[in-house]
Amino acid sequence: MAELTLQTLAGCGLAIAAYPRFRYDARGGGGSGRLTDGDCTGSQRLRFDPDALRIPPLDWRTTRFLGLPLPPGLAITIHPQQLDGSLDDATGAMALRFCARFRFAIGGLYRAPDLIVDTTLSTGPVQGRRHQATGQPLDGDGQAQLVGVATIAPSGDPFLDRFLGLPDEALALLRCRFGPLAPDGRDLP
Repeated sequence: MAELTLQTLAGCGLAIAAYPRFRYDARGGGGSGRLTDGDCTGSQRLRFDPDALRIPPLDWRTTRFLGLPLPPGLAITIHPQQLDGSLDDATGAMALRFCARFRFAIGGLYRAPDLIVDTTLSTGPVQGRRHQATGQPLDGDGQAQLVGVATIAPSGDPFLDRFLGLPDEALALLRCRFGPLAPDGRDLP
């Protein structure tokens, strides 16, 4: 079993319901995980500790919508619950189950109930009723693009559910880099 790091990168995206895609710079996020030895098919298991995963919030610093930054005070924080799956050592193909709670807030004035996102992030193509995308397998530099489509259930807050048109689906695009950990726990270049 090997220790592994995940770093989130710029060039990510998120779309929900019929709204255009948000451009999202997720630099600075990530966490550590474990990679098992490959089985007879070349598949390895990946598991990241959700308590140690950090994903930057979508806010005016990180996110643009229709070319403009999100308004100051508006933020969506992401609280991972699960990130694990498999890596095909020969092709770089990955499929990771991602579960998280997305918390929408406007300063101290409004906090919506969590939106639950539960999807498989894949390096292959994904297709929903409304959204589609294609990921990119792990390359020689340890970079990949993971994509996933999730059905988003109503939050229970009439304002938010009406505003987002829930239930509907969301699309996530995550550009990231995977790499080994040095014996002292630092990322290796």
